[in-house]
Amino acid sequence: MNAIVYTSNTGFTAQYAKLLGEKLGLPVYALDEAKGELATGTEILYLGWLMAGQVKGYKQAAKRYKVAVVCGVGMGASGSQIEDIRKSNAIQEDTPVFTLQGGFELDKLHGPNKFMMNTMRHTVGKKLAGKPDKTAEEQDMLDLLQNGGSRVNEENLRPVLEWCKNAGAQTQD
Repeated sequence: MNAIVYTSNTGFTAQYAKLLGEKLGLPVYALDEAKGELATGTEILYLGWLMAGQVKGYKQAAKRYKVAVVCGVGMGASGSQIEDIRKSNAIQEDTPVFTLQGGFELDKLHGPNKFMMNTMRHTVGKKLAGKPDKTAEEQDMLDLLQNGGSRVNEENLRPVLEWCKNAGAQTQD
């Protein structure tokens, strides 16, 4: 891999991209910036924020670059929903897909995204709050919906870094 390319909405995906760049010793570019810096066909690791199962910017990145790995960043637990994301984004079976829990900051959203997430926060939050036996994942989701916050951390990147190490990418320990 030659670079990390990402699309971020509220900053959580950008944080993961920078952490990966540090660990792998690779340059990091926002998708729009990469278009002026990287040649077509460059092999990249792509990160995009998740909205309704879509990895934002993935289709654009895949048209221009050789995407070796895809990471979707959303509110759900790291490692969840991988097959659904692969299907809804038409990601080839031989391309590794990872999900990373980012966070939730309603104040950083605008327009329709803010309206949708505020509606979801009330609907899902009310349902989760009323559930008597919540799993740890459900409790964490309820906390995110009610209080916002970040779940970005290096531990969530462990599976991605392990894959990169096994694939021959160097890591900076």
